[in-house]
Amino acid sequence: MPFIPHTEDDVAAMLATIGAESIDDLFNEIPRELRAKGLNGIPPGLSEMEIGRLMQARARGDGQSLCFIGAGAYDHHVPAAVWQITTRGEFYSAYTPYQAEASQGTLQVLYEFQSMMVALTGLDVSNASLYDGATALAEAVLMAVRSNRKNTSKRVLMPRTVHPAYRRTVQSIVRHQGIELVEISFEREGGQISTDQLEASAGESFAALVIPQPNFFGVLEDVNALTDWAHTRDALVIGVVNPVALALLAPPGDWGETGADIACGEGQPLGMPLASGGPYLGFLCCQKTFVRQLPGRIAGKTLDLDGKVGYTLTLQAREQHIRRSKATSNICTNQGLLVTAATIHMALLGAEGLERVAAACHDNTQKLSDRLCAIPGVEPLFNRPTFHEQALRLPGPAAELLRSLAAQNVLGGFDLGTEFPELDPSILVCATEQRTDDDINSFATELQRAIVMRGEAQRPVEPKL
Repeated sequence: MPFIPHTEDDVAAMLATIGAESIDDLFNEIPRELRAKGLNGIPPGLSEMEIGRLMQARARGDGQSLCFIGAGAYDHHVPAAVWQITTRGEFYSAYTPYQAEASQGTLQVLYEFQSMMVALTGLDVSNASLYDGATALAEAVLMAVRSNRKNTSKRVLMPRTVHPAYRRTVQSIVRHQGIELVEISFEREGGQISTDQLEASAGESFAALVIPQPNFFGVLEDVNALTDWAHTRDALVIGVVNPVALALLAPPGDWGETGADIACGEGQPLGMPLASGGPYLGFLCCQKTFVRQLPGRIAGKTLDLDGKVGYTLTLQAREQHIRRSKATSNICTNQGLLVTAATIHMALLGAEGLERVAAACHDNTQKLSDRLCAIPGVEPLFNRPTFHEQALRLPGPAAELLRSLAAQNVLGGFDLGTEFPELDPSILVCATEQRTDDDINSFATELQRAIVMRGEAQRPVEPKL
């Protein structure tokens, strides 16, 4: 069956029925200058063989570089079984499980995913996922403002140590709700949230404090002290966490005296490869007190009339299911296929396997940092403990050195100067469990060579006598 089953005669009949001469007439409200002029790089119809060769060529164009970039997207090993199972027809083509009697497999996967995320975060409830980590944080901010009964402020403290793309996404979404994001800077020596700036905000009213752990620089925040500080001021706490890091670090539910109120983050490290920019998966968990403000939906486990286990959607607070005025969000997909991959990935690794991955990532990043800092002029940017990533100061322009590394098929890190000009020249590097000692040595060798070559290029030429 063709992907588009309508013949030209079918289309002509439908257009005649509604009184339109062409499909273009259906879009006449859109000014012509705003319409796409065509899809560049998309060839005309090709055979299956030709399409296969074209896609292989484009995949090769991505290269096979050594990846030392993290910054929110991580090159983890994905067991072959994950996508062999995920792409089975039962999962791959499954639709939104409105009819529980026909969707037991999909609903069970959602239930298992929620159970695993609750176990990782130490909170009471998880939804069935969101688009990605950035939009999950935006939903968490909206949720916190709605949920805080002790403080009706629409101001939220947003540290600069939160991922820059997350901060931009949140701003784009919540500003239309009249919510103000109050920026909190970081300590230059440690790279953590500035307690001085927090204290400067102590006399003001705010609904929530966002705490990343680890933060964008890989630095570990003092989550216990920050959580208690916010709670004593009637503010909720939103934790932005890496699911792999949670295998080693204290979960948000254990932060401070009473734990964080909400936790969210990006699920890409759980079975999703780096695939030219996506797709990603957001997760959102909370304490039971706030469950009715949780966006999206929740799958539950129950017994049918015959006493058999069954799964169903138990809470659906999105506008497709209830009145718009009562809905908590207009999110309209739960990234079900990515949920399936993440669930299978976590089930295969188990708690011990995930802990081993986290430990290997930490060890490799430490090895990488030590090896690079042995190069003259390279040094750690911050002095606090880190996980997964390390910020390093360089002896020359970061962009220039990264281009030199890329020419040698080494993706050498994230240029921090693009988002934090005051830190230039510096990079953020990461080494997951996939990086070997040979990979790390290759990176160090190429970086040292690039630094030396740049120094020689800038050395003044002695005039000839």
